[in-house]
Amino acid sequence: MSDWSDVWLVVPVYNEGAVIAEVARRAMQTFPNVVCVDDGSRDDSAAQIRTTGAHLVRHPVNLGQGAALQTGVEYARAQPGAQYFVTFDADGQHQVADVERMLKRIKSEDVDIVVGTRFRGGDTSHIPWIKRVVLRTVVALSPRTKRLGLTDAHNGLRVFNRTVAEQMSISLNGMGHASEIVEMIDRHKWRVAEEPVTILYTEYSMAKGQSLINGVNILFDTALKTGSRR
Repeated sequence: MSDWSDVWLVVPVYNEGAVIAEVARRAMQTFPNVVCVDDGSRDDSAAQIRTTGAHLVRHPVNLGQGAALQTGVEYARAQPGAQYFVTFDADGQHQVADVERMLKRIKSEDVDIVVGTRFRGGDTSHIPWIKRVVLRTVVALSPRTKRLGLTDAHNGLRVFNRTVAEQMSISLNGMGHASEIVEMIDRHKWRVAEEPVTILYTEYSMAKGQSLINGVNILFDTALKTGSRR
């Protein structure tokens, strides 16, 4: 067993009461430090989180995933001994084994941030078609993403060191925050690598998954951010 006491998982949560307790408990079997940011959920997400022993931070109203991630990173980096940070989805799509592999890379290689990718090797047919279209389009629209050699800019599974955590300042509250993180990688010259990861598209996560409207919102946010920083 590895000692992951210097690692903090940051989990943004919005109306995930049906699964968040199981997700948090599974993660905590390997990683003792988990902070869940309840982003103004209207269900029992907060109550479910309290049953797990995970740290709970709450937004009184829904601010969006970007804001929840920023709150969680700020909370985690204030904790004694925190050196490595993970952004981890609340719906059960991310795998602990992938996180362990990414952490081993960041601890042994000359990188600041490791980003998960669905598009390096392997079959992508299991990815819902709208996700494939949106994610491929985001990469095509972003010169930075292509210049950095990234293939999956909107993968929510990321591992980064304290340097990144201290400099991270997400201003896009919605789903466009992922493109903003790519912009920060480029601007701050963070050393970045990609790691192939497995995303589990369960019936539950598919039901809550990326709608066409949200996909359009991602593209709109990305275009605005790219245009303002280019």
